[in-house]
Amino acid sequence: MTSTVRQDTVRLTPVSRDNWEQVVRLRLPDEQRSFVAPNVYSLAEVQFLTNGTALAVYAGETLVGFVMYAFDEDDRQYWVYRLMIDEAHQRKGYARAAMHLVIEDLRARSDVSQLVLGYKPENVGAAKLYANLGFRETGEVIGGEVIARLHFGA
Repeated sequence: MTSTVRQDTVRLTPVSRDNWEQVVRLRLPDEQRSFVAPNVYSLAEVQFLTNGTALAVYAGETLVGFVMYAFDEDDRQYWVYRLMIDEAHQRKGYARAAMHLVIEDLRARSDVSQLVLGYKPENVGAAKLYANLGFRETGEVIGGEVIARLHFGA
């Protein structure tokens, strides 16, 4: 059963020299490992992305996950590149709360009209989460991932 979490108990903190090692140690269940690149790879990749943002997801003082987004120079849009919640903290509402915070941050920017992301077709949990947050599949598949967009109202 999924429990709910108060969104105000979840916060996003930049990954830094103080917490990067803990972020790298976050783990997914075996059956989800093919869905998301390892965090160590993501922390390397974000260094080369335009406006790349790597954030640790905390519930209170407990590190529970990782999210990364950036501006894609090719299509001139912001993309969520990664979202993962540690296996010990899944099904507690942390992914939804973290995505709400990312959406709020990007929606507040004048240069952002939509947010794009991709997920593996077999990742049913991600598909449901993103649909419930308002993302709509575009019909595109890039790199084996279903592409979905969230349009921000004018």
